[in-house]
Amino acid sequence: MKRVLPFLLLLTLLIPMTAWADMGPKPSVNVAFRGLEDETYYVTLLSETDSTGPWSHSQEYRDYYGDQAVFEAFNGYEDPDGFYFIGCYEDCSEDHTFSWTYYPPQVFKVLVYFPKADTFAVTEGTYERYAFDSYFKVNAGSAPETGLLAPLHKDYPYGQEILSLAARILLTLAAELALAFVFGFRAKGQLKVIFWVNLVTQVILNLALNLINYQSGSMAFTFHYIWMEAAVFALEGLVYAATLKKWDKKPHRKAHPWVYSLTANGTSFILGLFLAHQIPGIF
Repeated sequence: MKRVLPFLLLLTLLIPMTAWADMGPKPSVNVAFRGLEDETYYVTLLSETDSTGPWSHSQEYRDYYGDQAVFEAFNGYEDPDGFYFIGCYEDCSEDHTFSWTYYPPQVFKVLVYFPKADTFAVTEGTYERYAFDSYFKVNAGSAPETGLLAPLHKDYPYGQEILSLAARILLTLAAELALAFVFGFRAKGQLKVIFWVNLVTQVILNLALNLINYQSGSMAFTFHYIWMEAAVFALEGLVYAATLKKWDKKPHRKAHPWVYSLTANGTSFILGLFLAHQIPGIF
């Protein structure tokens, strides 16, 4: 157990990272537009409240943007339901995607401005962020003529999340089985224990992390990943210490199930963070 203490000490040093400070990723609202490929248009979210984060209806953002005419158009818009323009907008004419990535409003309407015609189009209903990163799509082809946007549809990339989840589980499972061979745990019974214990813990761990990321974002993902991986290490270490020796073909050799659990889970932790960044669906 003495070899375990440096690992736990490292975790306690990492956990106080400024997980609750005003830094790192913030919630976002992303809206993909279809049907406006030949239009020049700008997009904003009208907020139910008159401020959110640094954005505010009472503050002036004229110097923040280059096109003052567009700002003035949005700033002069009067919503019949009393929603506010609070300063953030984006030219979506090229990529046809609007992204508000820093303190977007919780409840909002989507407002589109067409500068050539000096007209607006707005959603009839209101919408709400449903995840840490909320994705919507809308077919807006009729908006320039009607002044109304069709209803938004949720467009969260669940398919990418599932592929990312499966890939992380399979790759970390393969890595831990490979390390079992390095540590000399090669008997059929030992490998079965390691396989099933890892399969159960990796599925539970990664499902929990996906849910955390969905609801709270990547900083919470990393924060909880640390203590959860430590808990998995302790659980697996207890199981390995109690079972692996029974199937050892060399019962007199000095096996190290705790050291294996520490090494395997440390490798899994590093690999998991790497895969979370490299495989679409997490960060």
